[in-house]
Amino acid sequence: MKRTALIILSVLLFGAVTHGQGVIDRDRLETVKTSFAAMPNGPQAYEALIREADRALALEITPVTEKTVLAASGDAHDYVSMGPYWWPDPGQPDGLPYIRRDGERNPESDRLDRTKMNTLVGTVRPLTLAWYFTGDECYAHKAVHNLRVWFLDEETRMNPHFEYAQMIPGHNGGRGRAAGLIDGYSFVTVTECIRLLESSPSLTPADREGLRDWFSRLVDWMTGSEIGVAEYKATNNHGLAYDVQLTAYALLAGREDVARRVAEEFPQVRLFAQVEPDGSQPHELGRTMAMHYSLYNIDHMLDMCLLSSRLGMDMYRVRSEDGRSIKGAVDFIRRWLGRAQAEFPYSEIGSWESNQQKLAWTLRYASMFDDDPEYSRLFAEYCTAPPSDIRWLLLGRP
Repeated sequence: MKRTALIILSVLLFGAVTHGQGVIDRDRLETVKTSFAAMPNGPQAYEALIREADRALALEITPVTEKTVLAASGDAHDYVSMGPYWWPDPGQPDGLPYIRRDGERNPESDRLDRTKMNTLVGTVRPLTLAWYFTGDECYAHKAVHNLRVWFLDEETRMNPHFEYAQMIPGHNGGRGRAAGLIDGYSFVTVTECIRLLESSPSLTPADREGLRDWFSRLVDWMTGSEIGVAEYKATNNHGLAYDVQLTAYALLAGREDVARRVAEEFPQVRLFAQVEPDGSQPHELGRTMAMHYSLYNIDHMLDMCLLSSRLGMDMYRVRSEDGRSIKGAVDFIRRWLGRAQAEFPYSEIGSWESNQQKLAWTLRYASMFDDDPEYSRLFAEYCTAPPSDIRWLLLGRP
């Protein structure tokens, strides 16, 4: 019963993390904290947040070490997941090696460590935000407990690498793939929660030092391992997500030199290489879920805007000589908001309505950097999120 509740909680709470804002604008959050009662949907979103946090208080997360499927290393501390779009080969008696069906998620992957990680984030985020808004230390205490279980306790902590992430049965001896590093993007949200919790007495100096050391070692693995270097070289959303992760982890670990180097290289290495002068993203538009992945990558770009602002950089307004920019990417994809799927000239096997809502929220996120009245008009016209959606707080407009 407890395991079922954990999975349901992960689905309920983690959905808004996997697509949308991963980095928290703390200046905005501080303003929202003092004014949410007068904001549109603010009280309802606040009440929903507290309900989520109260549910998280009653649950124990499953550590990475509690598993029935070990990584090829045999070490229970090693995170292991399966490539989501890989399926048994119907032409083989044992189904091996698995074959790829892009955009079609194999539910087998839910049995591995990705679901546990989702639950970690799906509890730590509402607990941290509930503490931040209420000042009730019980929420911070539980959030820190979960962080200790996953990152610090000797018996249960995860090893700081993703060597076995998104392995494919029947391929490469069970080793992970460079693409698996994107599993760790949820840790961007974790680092934001840790930064908020640093002002709570529940997070001790030893906790802070241990977490910073864990993420510093993850930075070393990302920049020095075969898998990490291969993901750095990815030319689609994976490479861009790599940069966001590395920047977030380096900032938490106190390694500003690494974070600054990544941010300074970001326009030329990532942005201008992935966004065309007309704003299109060819690598994402060629997928079977072209709308989904275009928005997914833009949200990562916007996360990078917030992270780089902490280094004194204005990433949103960076523009190449031939017009490549984040705003261009936003303006390219927004033209399909409110239009029928038949008008979209690319493949999208996912839910069109779901992507419409993702697009509306992407415009809301972009409006944090670009006060384009058209973004606000489109969001107001097409966003159908219920008042209980906590994004009304995270992306609130006092």
